[in-house]
Amino acid sequence: MFYFLLPSLVTYDFVLVIAAVVPAIFLMIQAYRSDRLEKESPGLLWGLIKAGIFSSLIALVVERVLGFLLDLTVPKDSFLYNVILYFVIVAFAEEGAKFFMLRRHTWNTPEFNCRYDGVVYAVFVSLGFALWENISYVMSYGFTTAIVRALTAIPGHACFGVFMGVFYGIAKKYDYANTQGKMKFFSILSVVIPALLHGTYDYIASAEAGTWYFVGFVAVLFAVSYLLVGRMSKKDQYI
Repeated sequence: MFYFLLPSLVTYDFVLVIAAVVPAIFLMIQAYRSDRLEKESPGLLWGLIKAGIFSSLIALVVERVLGFLLDLTVPKDSFLYNVILYFVIVAFAEEGAKFFMLRRHTWNTPEFNCRYDGVVYAVFVSLGFALWENISYVMSYGFTTAIVRALTAIPGHACFGVFMGVFYGIAKKYDYANTQGKMKFFSILSVVIPALLHGTYDYIASAEAGTWYFVGFVAVLFAVSYLLVGRMSKKDQYI
């Protein structure tokens, strides 16, 4: 007797999915258009989106396991609990999973021949992660969540991807030059710097009196990321 409601429910769910997906696609296009020297193939980029989605599943499993262990060992209302949760478990699980899938899909591809390629690849993986995460949040919590995450979480993941990609591109440059020490150093920075930014983002967002600190942090993060994309794009070179 309630079959007449199905079209409305389907339409509502479709709108929610669109609201969850559009911001990620917009940022992907922006990163792609900034690639001046040599555009990446659609097949590779689509593979990176799927890699980002898969990385979110990896991170989910790691977070659940480590979160369970954290609950058993550290009091939940302690400062140490929040530091470990946001800076170690969430940040390194998510950024580490992204980097794992990023390196697996791009390190040995012949298309990785420019420094800015690292930014494109990392942003696509990060936004694939954010896309899938956002769909799950929006389907659970509704359209208001889509708006909030479109303005914060999705660009946040893109910013983490920019920082990851900058150091990842430098690491690949040193790999081409067979300078393995510097290659490993910048590969480590590709994970550590985004994870620290991610942890700070989540920690401030969770603080009861941290609204203005969060707004300030996000504004600076977005501004620096925007400048980095412009600078890396203009000064891009073959490696």
